[in-house]
Amino acid sequence: MLQQVKDGSSLWEKEGQNSHYNCLPSSCSAAFTILLKRSSVKHSSEVLKNLNKFYKRKEIQRLGAENGLDARLFHQVFISFRKYIMESSSVSADLHIILNDICCGAGHVDDLFPFFLRHAKQIFPMLDCMDDLRKISDLRLPPNWYPDARAIQRKIIFHAGPTNSGKTYHAIQRFLSAKSGIYCGPLKLLAHEIFQKSNDANVPCDLVTGEERVYANEDARQAPHIACTIEMCSTNTPYEVAVIDEIQMIRDPARGWAWTRALLGLCAEEIHVCGEAAAIDLVTELMYTTGEEVEVRNYKRLTPLTVLDYALESLDNLRPGDCIVCFSKNDIYSVSRQIEARGLECAVIYGSLPPGTKLEQAKKFNDPDDPCKILVATDAIGMGLNLCIKRIIFNSIVKPTINEKGEKEIDSITTSQALQIAGRAGRYGSSFKQGEVTTMHRDDLMQLKEILSEPVRPVKAAGLHPTPEQIEMFAYHLPDATLSNLIDIFVSLSQVDGLYFVCNIDDFKFLADMIQHIPLNLRSRYVFCTAPLNRKEPFVCTMLLKFARQFSRNEPLTFDWLCRHTKWPLAAPKNIKELVHLEAVHDVFDLYLWLSYRFMDMFPDAVLVRDIQKKLDDIIQVGVCNITKLIRASQSAAAPGTAEVVSEDFPLSRTRRDIRAVSDRRVKSTEALSIAVEVPGERRAKNLKAYQSATRQEDLKSHGRGSLANRLLREGLLTREMLRQLESEWQDQHRNGRYGLGSKRDDQSSSKETGKKKK
Repeated sequence: MLQQVKDGSSLWEKEGQNSHYNCLPSSCSAAFTILLKRSSVKHSSEVLKNLNKFYKRKEIQRLGAENGLDARLFHQVFISFRKYIMESSSVSADLHIILNDICCGAGHVDDLFPFFLRHAKQIFPMLDCMDDLRKISDLRLPPNWYPDARAIQRKIIFHAGPTNSGKTYHAIQRFLSAKSGIYCGPLKLLAHEIFQKSNDANVPCDLVTGEERVYANEDARQAPHIACTIEMCSTNTPYEVAVIDEIQMIRDPARGWAWTRALLGLCAEEIHVCGEAAAIDLVTELMYTTGEEVEVRNYKRLTPLTVLDYALESLDNLRPGDCIVCFSKNDIYSVSRQIEARGLECAVIYGSLPPGTKLEQAKKFNDPDDPCKILVATDAIGMGLNLCIKRIIFNSIVKPTINEKGEKEIDSITTSQALQIAGRAGRYGSSFKQGEVTTMHRDDLMQLKEILSEPVRPVKAAGLHPTPEQIEMFAYHLPDATLSNLIDIFVSLSQVDGLYFVCNIDDFKFLADMIQHIPLNLRSRYVFCTAPLNRKEPFVCTMLLKFARQFSRNEPLTFDWLCRHTKWPLAAPKNIKELVHLEAVHDVFDLYLWLSYRFMDMFPDAVLVRDIQKKLDDIIQVGVCNITKLIRASQSAAAPGTAEVVSEDFPLSRTRRDIRAVSDRRVKSTEALSIAVEVPGERRAKNLKAYQSATRQEDLKSHGRGSLANRLLREGLLTREMLRQLESEWQDQHRNGRYGLGSKRDDQSSSKETGKKKK
């Protein structure tokens, strides 16, 4: 029986072409269909039973997989097929007869497969060209994508060591001594630093980032050395030496593909790879597939780093050279205000600040003659900035992360993250010969010690991302599919071996869906969807939409157009909200510059935009220097009792360690701000302490009654809906004069009375 349907055909399909059923005139066929329907109404439950039996058969699922239907697609097709049979008035006569035979015991459910497959191809046209699509999305041999690199025998040198061990320094010395070279780093700041060092050492070097090209030669001739962000490296240009910095980021769920591309594709006689020792095994295995050996050079930290036995506990215990590390903007604002309330000056650095502002704040903190001796920062200080820090103080050891599914969650920092941040203390060559690390709260200190003592988890796989050429080939076979659907199909069909994974494409799909209605050719659409922006910034997303619309009309985006839509010139910020908006406008200018290097004719005024971006950077610097004044202005303008400075929309999934609020349970009015948290295991209990330690009396005093609720909202332990419900119930209890445990008993007795009435 199965032999008949293996290739999606059966006797009905092979012989049915000439059968008398198919030769019926259309009017007779319709009448026959109606007759069959009337005679089989009583068999509808039997039909449903046999359809479900068909769905559950392993042989049918295997046949579906052979014809391109994975478990997800198979389920979707079955739901549609079942609905078509049970509800449609145009079911074909031959399918009616097969169903009738099955219900009467004269046929087998396997006979449905050809009809099932035919239906599947109607809803998923890709099934007709599945073999071609599978070949296009076969990602099992990435080294073969770079024939120029495979044509030469490259020497791979891995400089392995912790932060502040000199590993990158030794790689850069080789870069400077070479006739030609390329430096590939994760940040614009790092690329700019190498660009500056090279030219200062009389080694002409160009700077290439997504938004900027700076030539060492006045006539814009390309210099033999290039410092670039890793996404911008060329895999076609030959070099003597290439340096790939922070190689452990090859596992990054969003950007890992760029490190994979550089490692496999750079045409250089020597490839110097710098990063954590945790990546040695993966790099060695990847190079084994290219026939290249890896020489490993290990480095130790140049200055000692001590984990203190005591927590800071109070900001009164701060001393010069301290850096407090926070993992949210609101914590940055809160801590900086408390520090300045004590008569101390502090510098502030966080991720969304423009690079120029970060450098200015770092310069202010490092200057021995500047009264600013305290730094408040996010983990943005982990890379790209040279800072004279004596002691790192973790304000918290839990931080927002993005999991493999692209969902945001809160979890304890990893050993790798902790070492990267803690290692910034006691930098070699600074005024501090020894680094120290501790926590703000006593409850966090033991867990921090535990995290730092654990080995760094080895890097297991390297990221990959579909190329524009691959997506164009998909579009050739599926001309009616949207770009978002093309990406989905590509990822679902892609095959990778154990050394690789496909990077998260949620941001790409978000932009693809956002601009889908705008008429663009596929290549231009792809470029817009790879634009580097934060989709959590509505203003930036809106401007990308406007860019795409103007582009689609073939109307150049001029300087005047941009100024009109960003309302330039802009004034200095008067509160935090205005500062955040200025940061978003800076990102819009970045976006314009990024697009200007890809569509020069349509974004013609890059020089003018770069000029006003520098002016905006200066305005933002003024705002950051007066950040405590902006915080006070924001809080005075807010409702009484409100401590929230900036809304941080942060939808949280369950964390990997199951630290979560039981938000789906009704919060009783008597348990005002008591949060139910499930924390199995000793390690998770420590994580709970990390959350509890965030609600200390010091914050309550400085922020008022709203602080606890606000912090719980930020950390995902309380939703706004729960907060509104608590407020409503508390007011009800207050009006009725019911408090404490009594209200709980009253609620219980009330529910019993309600139950009696229902009975």
